[in-house]
Amino acid sequence: MSVPQNKRYTVEGMTYKSNVSLSDYSTMRLGGSAAYLAEITNKSELREALLWAQANKLPVIMIGSGSNIVWKDEGFQGLILVNNILRYEVYEEDSTNFYVTIGAGENWDSAVARTVKDGLTGIEALSLVPGKAGATPIQNVGAYGQEISQTLTTIEAYDISLNNFVVIPASDCGFGYRTSRFKTVDHGRFFITAITLHLVKGNPAPPFYATLKTYLDANNISEFTPTTIRDAVINIRSNKLPDPSAVNNVGSFFANPVVPTYKLTELMNNYDMVPHWEVDKEKVKLSAAWLIEQAGFKDFHDNETGMGTWPAQPLVLVNEHAKSTQDLLNFKKKIIDSVQSKFGVELSQEPELLPSA
Repeated sequence: MSVPQNKRYTVEGMTYKSNVSLSDYSTMRLGGSAAYLAEITNKSELREALLWAQANKLPVIMIGSGSNIVWKDEGFQGLILVNNILRYEVYEEDSTNFYVTIGAGENWDSAVARTVKDGLTGIEALSLVPGKAGATPIQNVGAYGQEISQTLTTIEAYDISLNNFVVIPASDCGFGYRTSRFKTVDHGRFFITAITLHLVKGNPAPPFYATLKTYLDANNISEFTPTTIRDAVINIRSNKLPDPSAVNNVGSFFANPVVPTYKLTELMNNYDMVPHWEVDKEKVKLSAAWLIEQAGFKDFHDNETGMGTWPAQPLVLVNEHAKSTQDLLNFKKKIIDSVQSKFGVELSQEPELLPSA
């Protein structure tokens, strides 16, 4: 059974919208239209929607708040599911160890705030990361020295290869720097409904991420609690990054490139200061923001594409008056080509371009 275009249609209690503008479902505010869209509030609705899509031979993409995705101009001839599954449960193993299960549709920062309020440490440095909880494992969200993979224990998801719900341990998630199996080899196979984290009652301990340490020192903060670290991160992010609800952007557009150590040596022969972090004895991580700024894109405004870079953080690409996703991709190419030409380093895009090939 197909859904009439430009209408709302209800099948067995589920409401589907048709011909929906995807620019409303990405904080970059660009993209074509989706054939169908439905909002999911529980696991039963998810199963029902997926079975309906299978019966109608429709591809499916599930999203959260759209804060880390960009839609292609051609849109999506399938079903978009907006994950609004709410859940927050705490299991106390003992006076120190706590397990927190968070629904995939929960606002991530609100969930972080609840854990911090309870005096739990482990994700306070991930404060103010936009989006929903279910998106955090997909690209192994990280900030200021913490990654979701450091605390995640299990993921609950619907596996379309089995047509059933499964529980996936963290050890089977294939986590890496800004990646996981959900973003690579099993892209599109799992629809995440909840995540469970292992958090600890107590205070975070130094050493802290360099940017965070600088802020703490500058503000004479010497007593470290989940609350003081959360407050510090919120201040840092608020001064550095635009609010996606007010400024059209999807956060950091490029990942920090990981390169062989000899590449760092080459760069340091030509530059006095090259921000970097050691990955292991053979690889280092370079600052994408520094590379972009040195390539001439600090506080840059491109009239040709209608795109720009955020004044306080060149990693953030801002849709100022772009007319299409192609405009964004053209601007991205300008930056990538300039960095490649100047440094011999290739930048990679962090937000997902959908639908993927």
